[in-house]
Amino acid sequence: MRGRRSSLRRALALVGVGVAAKLVLVLLRAADGEAAGLLGPWAPPTLLYQELWPVIGLYGLDRALLSLGTWLKRPVLADRLCWGLYALLAVYTAINVPIARQFSTPLTYAFIEAAGGALRDSIAAYATASNVAALLGLLALVLVAPRIVRAPRRPVAAVVVGVLVLVLGPIGARRSETLGLHRGAVATLLRTSWARLGPRSAAPRDGAAAAIELPPEGPGLELSHLSGAARGYHVIWVILESTGARHLPAYGAAIDAMPRLGELARTGLVFERMYTSYPESIKSLLPILCGAAPAPYSAASDYAAGLAPCAALPATLAAAGYRTGLFHSGRFMYLGMQAMVEGRGFDVLADAAEIGGPYAASFGTDDRSTARRVLGFIDERGERPVFALYMPIAGHHPYRSPGAGTRPFPAHTEAEHHRNDLHVGDEALGELIDGVRARGLMDRTLWIVMGDHGEAFHEHPGNFAHSLFVYEENVHIPVIIVVPGALRQALRVPQVGGTIDLAPTLQDLLGLPQTGVGRSLLRGEPGVARFFTDHSTLLLGLRQDRWKCIVEPEAGRTRLFDLEADPGETVDLAGQEPARSERYREALMAWSAQQSARLGTHLR
Repeated sequence: MRGRRSSLRRALALVGVGVAAKLVLVLLRAADGEAAGLLGPWAPPTLLYQELWPVIGLYGLDRALLSLGTWLKRPVLADRLCWGLYALLAVYTAINVPIARQFSTPLTYAFIEAAGGALRDSIAAYATASNVAALLGLLALVLVAPRIVRAPRRPVAAVVVGVLVLVLGPIGARRSETLGLHRGAVATLLRTSWARLGPRSAAPRDGAAAAIELPPEGPGLELSHLSGAARGYHVIWVILESTGARHLPAYGAAIDAMPRLGELARTGLVFERMYTSYPESIKSLLPILCGAAPAPYSAASDYAAGLAPCAALPATLAAAGYRTGLFHSGRFMYLGMQAMVEGRGFDVLADAAEIGGPYAASFGTDDRSTARRVLGFIDERGERPVFALYMPIAGHHPYRSPGAGTRPFPAHTEAEHHRNDLHVGDEALGELIDGVRARGLMDRTLWIVMGDHGEAFHEHPGNFAHSLFVYEENVHIPVIIVVPGALRQALRVPQVGGTIDLAPTLQDLLGLPQTGVGRSLLRGEPGVARFFTDHSTLLLGLRQDRWKCIVEPEAGRTRLFDLEADPGETVDLAGQEPARSERYREALMAWSAQQSARLGTHLR
């Protein structure tokens, strides 16, 4: 009896820590102005039901360890182990409060995988007074909770309340917007780890059989006359870090943070409705390199050349006579990027470690040094045309890009610091443009400039940085293609497309055979873009014509937005357009399953 009461006491202490953690989290979000919608009638069970899962697990394991300790005649050791388990779970719950405050989710497997030394500067930015105070207060509660909790002799009332919370919580999560705060720290880590590390299904014999084709809708601009227009040209492909379409004047920004890019775009194709496949830098590279989208709950290392062979774009260009290079101001070791880019046909791979430079941060080196390294690569070309993939880092959190660039805008908010970062990166891009011009190569150089993903600044509650959601601020990216001599002024291209379509488009412009499963954007097809994120919960998204659909499988929720009438994605039309919503939901679920199945074998 004493052992059972001791187990119950630890379980109730963990309940107290979990309840306090959620209360502190809601108060912090209220202080941030983002607690609206969390105070409805479903809030208590919805916010707490996942906190009970580790409590049940702790109680069961506690009882088993105490029984084993009695059988082994080591009851004191077993009791200490049980207290250690309580401390581990309670401390982990407390640590996740400031994390969930910022990112609308406790730590997931993907977050832990990403939180290496490269993000040291970003992590340090969140050591604020309120976060530290909240964490210290909860850690103090971890210590005192076991001393003040008393296990009831007949815990019938506690069991009844617990059962009600466990039953009503999932229902509430489907009926109300929780901003991701219903997720428990321990439950989220276990679930996302299983999704990432658990078994995967084998690919179907006919991979295309799993796809659901959508009938074409929307405008398209026929550009097939440009096929082969850049035959034999040099190619410089710029992937701007954390640069969403809305940050550029060509896409509606009121302030021009990147004037040198604006000058380049004056005679370019401006693709208005382009989307990243995944709102994170490394895995968003896969469609460009391999012409295939990544799968949910996968890592960049899953797409190493030996595991996922493909007709990689650099390799096809090398076979066509190009000298190929990838130049990254960041570090290849981050998130498994090294595994993804090696063996893809690059003659030169250079990151911050190889490039060096007078400035550095935890995430990498200054972009001017990288731009100069690209120019050096061009000088080494001999008689061959070059394909240079340039990946700067200006724009990445904490928005203090290394280097001596100009920061001309007021900087009182994170969004304003980010704007200054874009300007610093634009100056580096300008140095690259000027270097190409000084070498007399501008008339024979095709430019592709795009964002790897967007960057959010709380346009939607809880949406900060880039990887948590698939709203427009996360996934709508600029894509500008400049073919010297093809246009006298900018031409806006309305068809919907994704990064999966860019390699075929480049190959079409160069007059080369097209690879991958995407299509050339020169063909004027209206198109559909699909994208997802899995950094918090799995969110699947789709854009077709004016429509944007977001599916959250965990909550069984589908949202539909009319982006022409509602560009801010504030009015959910799923109830008014049930047939369209269901058609998009089925297409996204089938597409997600197909990507996961393909990962079970290899990319083609």
